[in-house]
Amino acid sequence: MANNLIVAVENLTKRFDELLVLENVSIEVHRAENLIVFGKSGSGKSVLLKCIIGLMKPDAGNVFINDKNVLELSINQLNKVRKDIGFLFQGAALYDSMTVRENLSFPLKRHFEEMTIKEIDDKVKYTLELVSLEEAIDKMPSELSGGMKKRIGLARSIITDPALMLYDEPTTGLDPITSKEISELILNLQKKLNMTSIVVTHDLICAEIIADRAIFLKDAHVAFEGNIDDLTKSNDPFLKNFFSHDIIKV
Repeated sequence: MANNLIVAVENLTKRFDELLVLENVSIEVHRAENLIVFGKSGSGKSVLLKCIIGLMKPDAGNVFINDKNVLELSINQLNKVRKDIGFLFQGAALYDSMTVRENLSFPLKRHFEEMTIKEIDDKVKYTLELVSLEEAIDKMPSELSGGMKKRIGLARSIITDPALMLYDEPTTGLDPITSKEISELILNLQKKLNMTSIVVTHDLICAEIIADRAIFLKDAHVAFEGNIDDLTKSNDPFLKNFFSHDIIKV
């Protein structure tokens, strides 16, 4: 695998009973690249992310992350690989019973037992500064707006300094202004931390802000791969209809 290749998905196939979701899907993601994954609901976008991170096992194919085949690893080996991966879920997935400080401390205590309490606290404060929410450190999730929850969820995802970030609809449910702010934050973090990202989204504005490259999943296959302009200006009838009606445009 080339030195700058972080993720290589080879001929991935996944079905649920008789429903074929992904068939022979192959993608590559390079270091410090933002790859956007488009597709209609049910086209396999989230399934692809879960197969990449090892939360779901495909029926065929391989997934390599930094030269390691995720599908052949033991659970302990997989957890070591996951230490270098951040995952931002749609709902931010914060622990409701924990403060922001405790939410961000949790992955550090779990993965870095050698860190002192002061080191953990300093890391929490620094990461909150990156998402411009230092003042929220002792708030409960119930006290946060939707946009703030997304930022805190993002902070928790990056606090372990992952080389790879997976985003599942990072701007869904947000107003247009907050959606743009989150998109710009993702781009700034990529540049500042040199992160590689795979982003599932329906939000064209988000994609236009952060994308280096995009793919489109259709009928269980990669129907398009290239830059955003070529994708959105395609003469393909299906793509023209999708980008004029089906996605979020603000």
